[in-house]
Amino acid sequence: MHISKKLERAEREKKPMFSFEFFPPKTAQGVQNLYDRMDRMHGLGPGFIDVTWGAGGRLSELTCEMVKVAQSVYGLETCMHLTCTDMEKSKVDDALKQAYNAGCTNILALRGDPPREKEKWVATEGGFRYAKDLVKYIKNSYGNHFDIGVAGYPEGCDDQDDPELLIDHLKEKIDAGGTFIVTQMFYDVEIFLNWVERCRAKGINAPIIPGIMPIQTHAAFLRRATWSGCNIPTKWTEALDPVKNDDVAVREVGKGLVAELCQRILDAGIMHLHFYTMNLAQATRMVLEELGLTPSMDTPLKQALPWRQSLGLKRRDENVRPIFWRNRNSSYVVRTQDWDEFPNGRWGDSRSPAFGELDAYGIGLKGTNEQNIKLWGEPQSLKDIANLFVRYLKNDLETLPWSESPISSEANIISKDLIDLNGRGFLTINSQPAVNGAKSSHPVYGWGPHGGYVYQKAYLELLISPELISELITRIERNPELTYYAVNKFGDLKTNTPGDGPNAVTWGVFPGKEIVQPTIVETVSFLAWKDEAFRLGSDWAACHLASSPSRHLLENVMETWYLVNIVHNDFHESHGIFPLFDGLVVRGLDEPFDVDGVSELSSKIGETKVNGTGRAHTNGIRS
Repeated sequence: MHISKKLERAEREKKPMFSFEFFPPKTAQGVQNLYDRMDRMHGLGPGFIDVTWGAGGRLSELTCEMVKVAQSVYGLETCMHLTCTDMEKSKVDDALKQAYNAGCTNILALRGDPPREKEKWVATEGGFRYAKDLVKYIKNSYGNHFDIGVAGYPEGCDDQDDPELLIDHLKEKIDAGGTFIVTQMFYDVEIFLNWVERCRAKGINAPIIPGIMPIQTHAAFLRRATWSGCNIPTKWTEALDPVKNDDVAVREVGKGLVAELCQRILDAGIMHLHFYTMNLAQATRMVLEELGLTPSMDTPLKQALPWRQSLGLKRRDENVRPIFWRNRNSSYVVRTQDWDEFPNGRWGDSRSPAFGELDAYGIGLKGTNEQNIKLWGEPQSLKDIANLFVRYLKNDLETLPWSESPISSEANIISKDLIDLNGRGFLTINSQPAVNGAKSSHPVYGWGPHGGYVYQKAYLELLISPELISELITRIERNPELTYYAVNKFGDLKTNTPGDGPNAVTWGVFPGKEIVQPTIVETVSFLAWKDEAFRLGSDWAACHLASSPSRHLLENVMETWYLVNIVHNDFHESHGIFPLFDGLVVRGLDEPFDVDGVSELSSKIGETKVNGTGRAHTNGIRS
């Protein structure tokens, strides 16, 4: 969606909006850390993010890659910076093409700073001299596909300190096709508001987005103010100087000062704030919390669907996904990125049957061996593994190999049941409670347009010991309301589903729309997820030394246990699945795993037979 349209809506509804700026890190680990931070900051509800362009385009490939990941994987509306510095036309063409293919529809066109080795800015031969020339070129090349932002300087810039001349230049950029303005950072709100008035007086009517720099440390505050040439109000100096050697106190005082600046801007009728995060989250989040702009139970973050949408080129209309990747959104996007079409309306209408290979970047277990051992320890028994799952359910652990983010509040209503199951050795990796007609505005279960109602079938997915799989299946098949899939690492599949087609487990009813069924369970995708789920467990095992009890314990679970999902098809039943496990406990939970005496089960890998009357598949092929 074009940023200018978002800004128009925010002003029309008098509802404040905000955005974040990030820059490409210099190391691979820094990039991964930033992706994780972008993912978390998505939860604050930014209207968009932007990604900077390195001087001379040295980090151009990384900028383009970050835009693609932000759009497609994290579902963040992204604005790509593009500069004239050391950029001949062919480089600009390549960058615009990559942005287009990533689904990006917003560009911030800048002249840019000179490279460090050059004192003055010089146009590249065959390139562009001014930002207005770049704006015209983008407009002529892509028409209205890109919303084109330009820079504004309330206090001048490094090579021009005449603010009136800069306003004239800004008018030229808008007249050339610019549709919104992002300003240089400032700390004096009076200077900014006066500058806005002067811009309006000269006929500049495009939306103006104020650039806000949160305060991380006193030294960084002074350095950035000096670099940008912005005025520091006396009040700010008097407040910050006494605590300048205490970073915690500086952030706390700075939070209040920056929040007061932002509130003055909002009170003046400018409904958008753009935060220069410097790739950090804390100071920005503190300001947003002080302003009351972060999501809460009273003001939840609105979702169009119950899962995070991708904004990739072909994916904006995608509205159906399997539930299995609920806690691994990025992996699903990567494994389906080569599909020609994406499901819209019904799963079977337009999906490709092929899921990507497991060796693609972003699918395997994140983190180094050391990091994962520090996070999850060195389990010596099944009880140790189960305790990790219990800690996760109690919000004492942020991630598990099968869950990239903390447990959601949706699980609160069934958390006692889940904790009890894991305490008995049933390792739950995905679940949802039944929901019977919650309002689409509900702070926990709601999604979709206003005025609708949403529904869910109870769903549970877990790893089960081979000693109990036969008994569990027998119990499931006694209840006609239950359907299930059970599969081991080697693809020996048991199910009682009537066919391979999809079973909708989430749906919504909205005024003036057909029923939307965004989450389903079906055979092909479950078998694809099976491969990934067992791969993640094997990756976890591989974090430990080959001779260690932890390695053998985790490998044994992956080699012999079953991945099972269960759907209760009566959405009126809120706890219809959990009674299946009454009286069942995994044996030997507290016993240390015997490396030398691995059970008979693990010596008969792939030979386990399952009792029951359901349909049988082997490696996904019906037998």
